[in-house]
Amino acid sequence: MTDIIRTRAMFCDLLNLPRGKYVPPSLAAGGKIGFARGVFGTTFDRDLIPVPGAGLFDGLPDMELVLDEERRTSWQAGTEVALGDLYADGDPFGLCPRGALKRAVAAWEAHGLKPMVGLETEAYLFQRDEDGVWRPYDTPGAFVYGCGTLNDPRGVMDEIWETAYRAGLPLESQNAEYDNGQFELTLGFTDALKACDDAFLFRTMAREVAAKHGMLLTYMAKPIPERGGSGLHVNFSMADEAGLNVIGPDGRLSKTAQHCIAGLMRHHESLAGLLAMTINSYDRLTAASMSGYWANWADDHRLTTIRSSVASPKSARLEHRSADCATSPYIAVAAVLQAAFLGLEEGLDCPPPEDLDGLENVRAQRHVPPTLVRAMDALDKDPVLRNAVGTELCDAILYLKRDEAKRLDGKSVGEVRDYYLPFV
Repeated sequence: MTDIIRTRAMFCDLLNLPRGKYVPPSLAAGGKIGFARGVFGTTFDRDLIPVPGAGLFDGLPDMELVLDEERRTSWQAGTEVALGDLYADGDPFGLCPRGALKRAVAAWEAHGLKPMVGLETEAYLFQRDEDGVWRPYDTPGAFVYGCGTLNDPRGVMDEIWETAYRAGLPLESQNAEYDNGQFELTLGFTDALKACDDAFLFRTMAREVAAKHGMLLTYMAKPIPERGGSGLHVNFSMADEAGLNVIGPDGRLSKTAQHCIAGLMRHHESLAGLLAMTINSYDRLTAASMSGYWANWADDHRLTTIRSSVASPKSARLEHRSADCATSPYIAVAAVLQAAFLGLEEGLDCPPPEDLDGLENVRAQRHVPPTLVRAMDALDKDPVLRNAVGTELCDAILYLKRDEAKRLDGKSVGEVRDYYLPFV
């Protein structure tokens, strides 16, 4: 067994970047690691901007990552991983995505229910061509739901699976998606916090394994305009105090589940600002797709935004399909859980299910905003959702993403892709 010589203390920021430090295990044992909170005001292109809460005009003060007692197994030799929650001035830091998720979970637990979550992620594996341009993984024999060498001739995805296993990251399934070089990577269903911790670490690990091979695993929503998009599907259910799933206990949607659907549909437009957080996200969110465009729902219908599944009382769940993996899993799940809880709290009535094909015909009249700017406007105009998720967090996202939209205004599709590709 390799001796542990360092601790990788990590947290997820508003851009879904895995910030952190390597420190000696003896230092991590103290339980706190300091960082400048100004990192939350740093853009992808490393400009420091006055994001509310980031402290640019207050001397860039410190914040502390208060570490969990648990240490996670790393995919790096001699290393352990420590996750935690961010604090500033002795209080939970309002810009901490993990803190936002914990508040969402606490709201449900106060109602006697425990959120259980499963995350489905999609990504493209890219390789460089002779001109140094990133192109999709060369897999001419690949096909959807494909496995094996035809879909992964270099064995990169095999190594990602093996590394996940060694690191204790519960990869539940892996298969080729519709397009060459595209893969679906589904993580195990578990309590909400662990599900997001696992997703955060898995995404970091998978991108680092690909980088070792000189390749790039990108979770961009639409990295290739003429090919399929990549999403983040948030599956969730609720367990009561006896551990029983309350979504569809008798093969039909419960009242709790119906209220959840109603809340998600009520806040459909503003949710986009928390689930689809890049310019590129809105190239994926279009009509006649499986991306979560329309404000609609139905049972076992992949062309709706909210897909219910009640065939098995034990595995009954709701699936929200608008998000992509450019968004932090903590923010995506917190937003979905809070919107669903608002439906329960307000006793909202569930609208009728979508009964048309979702491709050429839909009954839905509302849809996600067409651009990141419009999505931010919708979020800004929904104080109920912003307050539920966290006003400080949402205000920071609004500033950060409106600035990002200005930076990319007038840029070509290729220029936008190049801006995001190294990080997303």
